[in-house]
Amino acid sequence: MYNIMNTIYGVCLLLLVVSCTGKTPGSKENFELKGKISGVDHGMTVKLVPGATHSDEKPVAVTTLENGSFTFTGKLEEPRMFYVVFGEYRGMIPVMLENSEVNLSATAETINTETGRISFSGQKITGSETHEYYQEQTAFRKELDRDYAAYHEGTEQLAKLYGKARNEGNRAQMDSIEATAEWKEFESRENAFFDKVKAKNSQLISAHKDSWWGPFFMMTQYSYLTPDQRPVFEQFSDEARNSYYGQLVHEELFPKAVIGKQVAGFRLQDREGQPVETKSVFSGKKYILIDFWASWCAPCRKEIPNLKKAYEDFAPEGFEILSVSIDKKQEAWLKALQEEDMQWPNLIDDGTMSGEFKVRAIPATFLVDEKGTIIAENLRGEALDEKLKELLH
Repeated sequence: MYNIMNTIYGVCLLLLVVSCTGKTPGSKENFELKGKISGVDHGMTVKLVPGATHSDEKPVAVTTLENGSFTFTGKLEEPRMFYVVFGEYRGMIPVMLENSEVNLSATAETINTETGRISFSGQKITGSETHEYYQEQTAFRKELDRDYAAYHEGTEQLAKLYGKARNEGNRAQMDSIEATAEWKEFESRENAFFDKVKAKNSQLISAHKDSWWGPFFMMTQYSYLTPDQRPVFEQFSDEARNSYYGQLVHEELFPKAVIGKQVAGFRLQDREGQPVETKSVFSGKKYILIDFWASWCAPCRKEIPNLKKAYEDFAPEGFEILSVSIDKKQEAWLKALQEEDMQWPNLIDDGTMSGEFKVRAIPATFLVDEKGTIIAENLRGEALDEKLKELLH
């Protein structure tokens, strides 16, 4: 059981100039985003981070709250989605920007005192026709949210038992749960839900095949893209394909080959906060699996029992695993490490390593040989086991 409503936030190069001070504010050639947020700390950092890119983006502008207010100004070649991020990703608000004066207001509330997580209510965004159109076109998501909650209702205990068995690698218990009538009913309703999601998304994208909105909606409606979706891209007009988001979609659907590339060295922090050179992890090993994951990624954590088995079977023969978390919150990463008890090197990324590997969806794995050359990617479960048998036996 997993939640497809999770959003992947990211970053790519932008053809824009952006600052935190006025520069012809409100003119048709520039944008000015004015924010007024109640319930937040004076002096809190506010970042403007590109969205809908499937990459781990860095902010294009940073400022601080002054009595709940902030301002960003800049110039855009075409409308773009951004996230207004508060503090160290304590909370965020999506907004579609265009070259106009845009006003954002909301009320913030701290919903988790341990992490400082912020929730927003009463959000109001005015001055951006693009944002209004985006909200109108994606209003069906509220219906999907209701459907999602409905088919999960009453299955909480079953989900908890199944999740526990999965995390423990207890295949017998998982099979037993999957054989129950309750689970089969859940699966039937889940399949119907995802069929509806697929149909809604397909209709949305096809209706915008002649403009940048088409590829933009591909980036927002899907957490990642696969070669199976190339026919969707091929229906787009030249204008849509050549747009900013069209180029991002093309890059993801037609990626450059990574097999045969040499892995550069990186310097990342371990769980004690100490810097570790990744090349030191590779030293003396025949094959290394680089595993990009995150604490919040259910498929990533589902794969951990398979990694543990591979490590147990092949570590004595020169196999190593390097798990690299893309978590924004170190506390969440450390908590997941304690829960999962992974007995191999674990580091947390600062965006550089995942960026170099162009990781757009997780879990993402790359198998590297003793020379530091990538020889395979996205090996999981039995596929990883078979490849290691081939190489080491």
